[in-house]
Amino acid sequence: MREEGGWTVRSISGTAATKTYRCPGCDQEIVPGTPHVVAWPAGDDEETVERRHWHTGCWRRRV
Repeated sequence: MREEGGWTVRSISGTAATKTYRCPGCDQEIVPGTPHVVAWPAGDDEETVERRHWHTGCWRRRV
């Protein structure tokens, strides 16, 4: 995990990505097997409702 601009960010490998999520950056699905990142406000618990799954490229463009 790392901190970026007020967010805690964790990279998820393709093998660990087992569910479908919707990326808030592009509003497209992140399908199982797709490496991506999970981000939540720094200082919050990882289980916060503010946690979101992002395509890696969408996250990079956001920050």
